[in-house]
Amino acid sequence: MTRVRTAADTALLLEAADLDESMRLLPALAAAALPGVTELVPAARTILVRFDPTLIAADELSERLLAIDPAATRAQSTDAVTIPVRYDGEDLAEVASLLGVTPDELVSRHRASTWTVAFTGFAPGFGYLVGDDPLFDVPRRPSPRTRIPVGSVALAGRFSGIYPKQSPGGWQLIGRTDAAMWDLDREPPALLSPGTTVRFERVDRELHVLGAGARAEVDAPHTLEVVRPGLQLLLQDLGRPGMAAMGVAASGTADRAALTEANRAVGNAPGEAGLELAGGGAVLRFQGAAVIALTGALADATVRADADGHAAAAIHPVEPGRAIAIEDGDELRIGAVRDGLRVLVAIRGGVALEPVLGSLATDTLAHLGPAQLSAGDVLPLRGPAHGATAVERTRAPRIPLPKTGETVELAIVLGPREDWFTAAALRTLLAQEWEVTSRSDRVGVRLRGEAPLERARDGELESEGAVTGAIQVPPDGQPVLFLPDHPLTGGYPIIGAVIDRDLDRAGQLPPGSRIRFRIAEPTAGSHTD
Repeated sequence: MTRVRTAADTALLLEAADLDESMRLLPALAAAALPGVTELVPAARTILVRFDPTLIAADELSERLLAIDPAATRAQSTDAVTIPVRYDGEDLAEVASLLGVTPDELVSRHRASTWTVAFTGFAPGFGYLVGDDPLFDVPRRPSPRTRIPVGSVALAGRFSGIYPKQSPGGWQLIGRTDAAMWDLDREPPALLSPGTTVRFERVDRELHVLGAGARAEVDAPHTLEVVRPGLQLLLQDLGRPGMAAMGVAASGTADRAALTEANRAVGNAPGEAGLELAGGGAVLRFQGAAVIALTGALADATVRADADGHAAAAIHPVEPGRAIAIEDGDELRIGAVRDGLRVLVAIRGGVALEPVLGSLATDTLAHLGPAQLSAGDVLPLRGPAHGATAVERTRAPRIPLPKTGETVELAIVLGPREDWFTAAALRTLLAQEWEVTSRSDRVGVRLRGEAPLERARDGELESEGAVTGAIQVPPDGQPVLFLPDHPLTGGYPIIGAVIDRDLDRAGQLPPGSRIRFRIAEPTAGSHTD
């Protein structure tokens, strides 16, 4: 029997009886094309349903989801893929022993099985494959590896998978392939998608992994040179929504409102890519005229009109949110932030790079999009479309952002797994202040509280979808608040999620600031079980 749980104020979690029912529900949901639904993210026995609450209320969507019957059979893709594998994985003998078979029999049965991609997640191109042989139910390693080679063929639970890139992980390694799971020069980039049939073929040859190509030279009349990048300097726009079926998270800037405001100030479209600078401390040099604006975190910023270091060089302050004209050779110097964490820099005309899957956003977890910017990097700019004159605009007063030591209130909804925690843990979540630790990044804000959140049950969930703003609780009871580069799926229970209108503030929390969570006020038609 299916059940609907709240996952966020913009997402519901449809829970099926098992993996088979979940796989039969997905095509039925896609065919129903329910109004307001923006994305379906399948997982082991759940489907995350993202929706636009301005188009459909949560309770109405919940009723319509429950009225959809699963298809009689799983959707069968016409796609079939054969993966060549060298079965020499480090864990092959140990896994065979755990399953009570010889290594040769394990390999034979892995090859003889027909595998189907049930869902994708973890990383772009990573497919969770379910087979037709009941032998394969393998425990994860008790201690995850910090580095698993690209192309590793692995087992965990009922699934087989292939690591599309080098990454940490706790799956059991049985072999390796040189088949590219993810290739941006291929259409589509992901070799595996939900419903694809997969067979494994044994090979004995050595495998080779191709390295990345060199960065191209930049020759453009308008450029931006990174003289000093600060702590973290990235290209960001509004991300890649709607690509979860390929294992691609939306990512995008951690402060959408700030990016939109900066682009409005320079005359760009709201989603034009700009720079996102964490912590300040950057120096940028411009070749050719430009118009820029800074929003987000407050930092002392100046434009030095002479980049050659002469004593008489003119220095102009940059007012937050106001466009300023840049001349050829000028340097933009951004000091340390005084509130918030991330400064957004918009440049009239934008950056003249080719988008990756329709976006210039840098996903730091998936390593998708342009690399983090370093000293000496040069970005080609399109140049100011309407000359280099800054335009005066009416602006709303700047709202101060959180500072180190200050407490910020964030509204949340509970779910989808609040029932995994004790009543005392739910009280603690709301009554206790949570400190933002220095281990936070764009994947998540790692929190520390005096009292950890106590579970009402042990174990891990089967992987299920997660949203930006989700509050995931690892076994130590100290929550992680997911930011834009979070994994698409995860196995730790999620106790609640920050509502959409508070996500930008969450993305601006500096280390040492504190959070107090409160339950969001219900809106009309927002109730669900």
